Amino acid sequence: MANAKSDPNYKIIAENRRARYDYAIEDDLECGIMLQGSEVKSLRQNSSNIAESYASVEDGELWLINSYIAPYEQAKTWGHEERRKRKLLVSRKELSRLWNATQRQGMTLVPLVMYFNHKGVVKLKIGIAKGKKNQDKRETEAKRDWQRQKARLLRHGD
Repeated sequence: MANAKSDPNYKIIAENRRARYDYAIEDDLECGIMLQGSEVKSLRQNSSNIAESYASVEDGELWLINSYIAPYEQAKTWGHEERRKRKLLVSRKELSRLWNATQRQGMTLVPLVMYFNHKGVVKLKIGIAKGKKNQDKRETEAKRDWQRQKARLLRHGD
């Protein structure tokens, strides 16, 4: 990912920053996403939101549910639904691992970031996560504050 910043095709479309606060991310996975043409054109204009969405394994397929992609103005007649279920593309081995994590271990599949990769193809990074309790959130926030304070002290030399 170090050279991804300089790559002209690499572009972050939507990021779910709240996910790392609300969930303890155990593992993450990059997967493809099936989109219509108007959805891709809308994503190129940076108009989407994955903050309220989640992924689910249903009938042997992986779906992204409740993600928002704004309508593309030029595709009025043949446009797309804004919050439709979108199929995610993963291998069967990964799909069985995700099913096992959600059904048996009680994990949640949370979308972390949606981006165009170096080939210009839309990809979605989903995290296999466990929900945090309020106490865990406070601990994480306290650690983050301490790291900031420590860096500030080292910078000023006090």
